[in-house]
Amino acid sequence: MITFPQQTKFYSGKVRDVYTIADKWLVMIASNRISAFDVILPKPIPFKGQVLNQIAAYMLDATKDICPNWLLSSPAPNVSIGKMCDPFKVEMVVRGNLTGHAWRTYNSGLRTLCGVSLPEGMKENDYFHTPIITPTTKAAVGHDEDISKEEIIARGIVSASDWEQLEKYTLQLFARGKDIAAKQGLILVDTKYEFGKIGETIYLMDEIHTPDSSRYFYAEGFEVRQANGEKQKQLSKEFVREWLIANNFMGKEGQQVPEMSAEWVDTISKRYIELYEIITGSQFHPTAFTDTQIIDCVTESLHKLVI
Repeated sequence: MITFPQQTKFYSGKVRDVYTIADKWLVMIASNRISAFDVILPKPIPFKGQVLNQIAAYMLDATKDICPNWLLSSPAPNVSIGKMCDPFKVEMVVRGNLTGHAWRTYNSGLRTLCGVSLPEGMKENDYFHTPIITPTTKAAVGHDEDISKEEIIARGIVSASDWEQLEKYTLQLFARGKDIAAKQGLILVDTKYEFGKIGETIYLMDEIHTPDSSRYFYAEGFEVRQANGEKQKQLSKEFVREWLIANNFMGKEGQQVPEMSAEWVDTISKRYIELYEIITGSQFHPTAFTDTQIIDCVTESLHKLVI
C-alpha cells in the first residue's frame, strides 16, 4: 500500500485503491484487477487500470457541462485526484437496450425490473422505446441489489428532490454518452453512474462510460444481426461474464472461478485497449509507473491544491 502526505483513510475496492487526503480530496488508483459478479478474478489484466482511468478522464471532461464532477487532475496514467463527496447509496443504472441482467430478468418471465414495467414481445438486445433507469443499492460488501425509485425515496436513501435531479443528470449523461459512442461507430447500450454531494451540490463521481461500467455494441450490422436473431458484436466486459457463465461461475456460493490462461488474460487486455482506441479515437500508449513515480507525481499535484 502506498502512503501519501496528509493521508487520513485508505480503502481497497474491487478494482480501485482509494486514498483520502486531509478528509477533503481523494486519490484513486485504478488497478489491473478485474471483477465480475462482484468477485475479484484471480489474475490481473495488463494495462486495464490505465485504460479505465484514461477513458473516465476523457468522458468526465466531455460531460462536465451537464453535471459537476469530482475530477481535478490525472497526474499518472492510472491515477485520478478529485473532490471527496458524500456518496448517495445507490448506483444509477440506465439501459437503452434489453441486454445483460435486464434480459436475464425478462427471459425468466418477469416483466418488471426495479419498478419499471417492461413491454411484451421484446427480443434480446432490442431498444427500449426510451432509456430506463434501474437503480441498485450500493453495497459495502457483497452484491448490489435491484431497488425501485419508490423504495429509494420511501426508505430515505435519496430525497425526492435529489432523486429528480439524479434522474435528470443520468438521462442527460446517457444521451451524451450515446452521441460520443455513435461518432465512433458504437452503441452505448447501458451504463451506471454514481453521484455524491458537497453541501447542496450534486457531483458525478467515480468513472463513467468505461468497459467496467458500460456495455457497447458495434453499430455497423446491428440491425441485420438483430433481425436475424444473431448475437451482437460488443465491446465491453460482458464477454468476461459470458465466459464465466459458460464455465459455470456466476459468483454464487460454492462455485469455483475457472482457470484464466495466459492467452485469455492477453485477450482481455487487448479488448480493453481496443475499446480505449475506438471510443477516444486515439492510440493507446501503454505506460507503467512505479510506486515511487506515483507518489512523486501525486504529491506534486496535491501541493498544487494547497492541502
